[in-house]
Amino acid sequence: MPDAPFSHATLVATRFDPETGPLLLDARVDGDGTVLHFAHAAVNVPMEEPQIAGPDGGVLEAATLPGPPGTLTSRVSGHGPLTITAAGQSRTVSPAFADPDPLADRNVLLTVGPTPDPEALHIWLTHHVDCHGADAALWLRRLEQDEDAEAALPALAEVAGRVEGLAHLKILDAAVPLGHPAQPDARLALAAPDAPGKVRRPPAPPDPWRSPLGQAGVFEIARSRALGRARAVLRLDPEDFLLPPQEDGQTVFDAALACGSYLKFRGVRAYPWQIAGDQATLHDHACRRFDGAAAESIWCAPGTLGGRWRPYRAAIRPPDPASAQFSFVRMMGLRHPDLSAAQLAPKSSLIADQRVDNLVTHLTGSRPVQPPQPAEPSRALRNDRVLIITTMKNEGPFLLEWLAYHRAIGVTDMLVYTNDCADGTDAMFDALARRGLVEHRQNPYRRTGEKPQHAALADAQTSAVAQAADWVICMDVDEYINVHAGDGHLRDLFAAVPDATMIALTWRLFGTADVDNYADRWITEQFIRCAPQLVRKPHQAWGFKTLFRPLPHYKKFGVHRPKGLRPEYIDAIRFVNGSGAPMPAPYLRTGWRSSLSNYGYDLVTLNHYALRSAESFLVKRDRGRVNHVDRDQGLTYWFRMNHNAETDRSILARLPAARAEYADLMADPEIAQLHARAVAWHRDRITKLKTQPDYAALHGEITGPRLRQLSTQLHRFGSRVFLQGPDVIPADFDLHGDGTVAG
Repeated sequence: MPDAPFSHATLVATRFDPETGPLLLDARVDGDGTVLHFAHAAVNVPMEEPQIAGPDGGVLEAATLPGPPGTLTSRVSGHGPLTITAAGQSRTVSPAFADPDPLADRNVLLTVGPTPDPEALHIWLTHHVDCHGADAALWLRRLEQDEDAEAALPALAEVAGRVEGLAHLKILDAAVPLGHPAQPDARLALAAPDAPGKVRRPPAPPDPWRSPLGQAGVFEIARSRALGRARAVLRLDPEDFLLPPQEDGQTVFDAALACGSYLKFRGVRAYPWQIAGDQATLHDHACRRFDGAAAESIWCAPGTLGGRWRPYRAAIRPPDPASAQFSFVRMMGLRHPDLSAAQLAPKSSLIADQRVDNLVTHLTGSRPVQPPQPAEPSRALRNDRVLIITTMKNEGPFLLEWLAYHRAIGVTDMLVYTNDCADGTDAMFDALARRGLVEHRQNPYRRTGEKPQHAALADAQTSAVAQAADWVICMDVDEYINVHAGDGHLRDLFAAVPDATMIALTWRLFGTADVDNYADRWITEQFIRCAPQLVRKPHQAWGFKTLFRPLPHYKKFGVHRPKGLRPEYIDAIRFVNGSGAPMPAPYLRTGWRSSLSNYGYDLVTLNHYALRSAESFLVKRDRGRVNHVDRDQGLTYWFRMNHNAETDRSILARLPAARAEYADLMADPEIAQLHARAVAWHRDRITKLKTQPDYAALHGEITGPRLRQLSTQLHRFGSRVFLQGPDVIPADFDLHGDGTVAG
């Protein structure tokens, strides 16, 4: 082995039965006795206290010392070989002596990881020596099962000799599994915090040799073995690179010594935009998630600090406020080397990060591949043309009111897709199209194999009317845009949020107001009972649809909002809620439900009349759901959507202008005749459905007194009740808190 500032030692570790026995993590000479560190080898298995015998075979009395949860730290007298018996197995071990001298009075990097790549180790050491004043390192090496521990040592020693300013590198080997016993390999996507779709991945088998570190006690073992006289210790992972200190700032080690406590700080998770080779390298990293969490904390502490060391803290006491001046970058491609860039994190969440770029360029001498840059806007932003894209089937009785209303508040264009209509909805739209009021297309979902709404939106995105629109919204005939700003016109909404590129219109669920019979009357006038504004459940309660500018910020239209964020445009997106407040960063990429922190109705509401009358609901159930053709809409759906707790008449102020539009439509004899035909078909369908026993039973139940009473109290229920339906509510449930129960 080359002459180098390098040493190597091995923990006195062994394992007994991996199912029932403990792990011995280390046995260390301590004064006139020996300290032994045991840990659980399995989850939810009580640790059997081992029997310890001295060199003469006599059982030694063990004193239990304080230690982390899930461990057993024992002290026995004597230094000689010890025979340990547990789980019916015996092992003889010879305790090791502590060796703090090589790292004494040093600023030490402390890490736990597998055998490092020599060149990666050289970069890691050089950076922290040159930029932060480290002059020693302790690498607690997690050996692979049956790994040749000696094979890599010459190369690691050679690296230590090449790092100018490094006084010593110590490798301390653990030949037992240190990972969590029930978790899989930490390199898999299941362990990658931002891996897309990992919740849908099948579980992987436990792999304690490679799973995330589970034996937190190894930090105390490292301290007692080698760091008892260190000047200061920085605990970081092999993929972590401390950002350079501010100009004229203290090094992290000096700051830790000066603070009187310890430093604890979080970092940035860095990701590659593109991986050049078979595996990610340091050079590939260029990005961070704009909506992601910070990396877990690392810490730096004086070597003399009291308290127990853990992965994310050096003592129970609070860290010093001076911690705020430090941060680090965690290179996630190095942490999960077998994953592609797209498997590490959603590409739609990644943006260039100058700190990462500067650091990687400094470390490697070349810039990583950068994310795409945004293109210049192709045209000036205007508010002249507003397009609704919608899909319909058998909605003839309701579409003229909906069309007239939205034309009255400023919608200029409608692109309508229909399929399998029996009530003349498609014929009515053909007539409207001949008048230039809509553009009508047959839904291509059978040809494309997609769900109806998805097929329509994919087709609509390429249409000339969508390309010419200033604003677009994808919405249904049971949804009404209710603008509260100004005179209730869309121009008033746009004036209230002049910089917005997307506006979330949060649903307010309107119930049936106990209307049973269908009548050819306006929906907006009949149904004025609704959910409270503050209602978190069911999950549909705060769903939203998005009014958006069709800019290149997103790749495609979606049912609730544009999808496929192009993160290079992140700084150009202004996404606001219905009160004009900015939507939280995660919503820029995904999400279709508002939350307590970001719902808003001050400027605009999306009135959602999902049920209409009880009789019309039977036809809706018979028709099926346009985007969920395989789902039934029965009692549970009715119960979930029939909110009658409050009254909201705000939309009625918009109806005079809508009536004028409606009158103009009905002045066309063909349109009036088609409307009458659709009304007749709807009434006939109701009559036929009510003759069927299952529909008759459903109608009787949804119009009964119990469900009517419950419809005023839905805001009192949680998710499980809405998922399971009204039958889970006891018959003696106190509906109003005054002793009144459901009938």
